[in-house]
This record gives sequence, C-alpha cells and structure tokens, in this order.
Amino acid sequence: MTILAFPPLENADEDGLLAIGGDLEPASLLLAYQSGIFPWPVNDGLLAWFSPPTRAVVFLSDLHISRSLHRELKRGRFKTAMDTAFSDVISRCAEVKNRGDQDSTWIIPDMVQAYQTLFEMGIAHSFETYLGNQLVGGIYGVQLGNFFSAESSFYRETNASKVAMVALTQYLKQQGITWFDCQVITPFSESFGATEIPRTQFIELLAKALPRTNRIE
Repeated sequence: MTILAFPPLENADEDGLLAIGGDLEPASLLLAYQSGIFPWPVNDGLLAWFSPPTRAVVFLSDLHISRSLHRELKRGRFKTAMDTAFSDVISRCAEVKNRGDQDSTWIIPDMVQAYQTLFEMGIAHSFETYLGNQLVGGIYGVQLGNFFSAESSFYRETNASKVAMVALTQYLKQQGITWFDCQVITPFSESFGATEIPRTQFIELLAKALPRTNRIE
C-alpha cells in the first residue's frame, strides 16, 4: 500500500532513522524524496527510511576535479552516455564489488525494480562510462525538477565511475541545477567536494529545487 505520510523529520534518531516498513511504490518513493527522506534497506532487506541530521551535498560551484582525473578526461579513452543502460548500471551497483569490507548490498532486488520503474517514468537517470563497447562504469540517481539525488556508482576500470560523475555534473549544469544530494559522505563523493549541511538547510534547498507540482496520484 502506498505510503501517505511520514513522521516529522525531527522524530529521526541520531543516525537519521525515521521509520521502518512500508513499500517502494513510485508514489511512496517520490513522497520520500520530496520530504527529504531516502530509503535504505537494513538487516537482510528490512525497509528503513532515513533523514539524517546532516546531509551530504555537492555544490557545483565547489566541484573539485583532481589533477589525475583531469588527465584521464584529457586522454579521452572513455566515452560517456546518459540513460543508455540503466538496468545494467543499477544491477552492477548492486553487486558486491569495490565496496571494501562490505559483505552485502542495500540495493536489494525490490530496490532495483523500484528504480527501474522510476527510470521508465523518466524520473531516474543513469550516466554510463564505456571503454570501447564495454560498460565499465556508471552512476544513477533521481531527478525531480531541479533536485537530483545521486544514489550509487560502480566501476570496472580505474576512474570509470569518476568519469561518469563528471558526465552527471555536466548534465546538471546544462539543466541549470547548482547542487545535488549525496545523502551521506563517502570517500568518492568527498573527492568531488561533497560537504555536510544541517538537515534544516537541506530542506530549504530542497523546497526551492522541487517543481511546484510533483506529486504522483
């Protein structure tokens, strides 16, 4: 059954856990994103909803591209594309590779299907990195108006996910979008200049970025 409302964000615990249960119907997911909440399955697939006290974002005015990545881009050995292989990108993000000591994934099959549906609705997007004809990296996320939430990335060649991230930022600039959500700080997002802001500031930015009419009935 579609989620009709979430608890007030102030009810979230110190880790940001706000609610447990519910479903991944498109309207439920969109209500969550519109409210500053994101899903993150825990404990063998138990669906949980989070709104942490601080939120990781990248302001494109502060975007950092390392010298080594600049060199990689200049070499031109990778080609990038958008929305050419969404199902492959999210499926490979779900694989337990390139994730350090992590022995499981939060991208459970139900999540894959839910975001595939959002992609078919034109709400989720993927950015692919190709080496020749081979998909070697990518990133996917959700866009609502001028709000974009980067969800996960993968790589099979060094720098391939970083090249996909650059393709994402170029797209956002073309759309007139000035920042995007990373949810939590990771070494990957931090390398691009991600910073943490208070939840209250994030909600203010979110309200300005969302389209006036964004609900799915």
